Amino acid sequence: MAVQNVTDEDYERVTSEGVSLTDFWATWCGPCRMQSPVVEELAKTMDGVNFNKLDVDANPETPSELGILAIPTLIIKKDGEVVERLTGFTPAPQLAAILNKYTA
Repeated sequence: MAVQNVTDEDYERVTSEGVSLTDFWATWCGPCRMQSPVVEELAKTMDGVNFNKLDVDANPETPSELGILAIPTLIIKKDGEVVERLTGFTPAPQLAAILNKYTA
């Protein structure tokens, strides 16, 4: 499954059901450029998770509501509730293990 770009307008709707991971990022952020390929690779191999990206510069409302002060931040939600928040680069094996806790 491909990573979907989400906005302030559709974030809540897109992440309201099932397990979702949203990568909060910006084009100028070096660690974000390291995190993106990890998220994209997991999106291809993991079933049961909706993978999203939200550009914090173009969509400032959602990061503000969630209290995101540093990027990259990964927010994992299950049925609309935040269950994990990861700030900084997270390697693929660690991220997959965390996601597996909510999809099993």
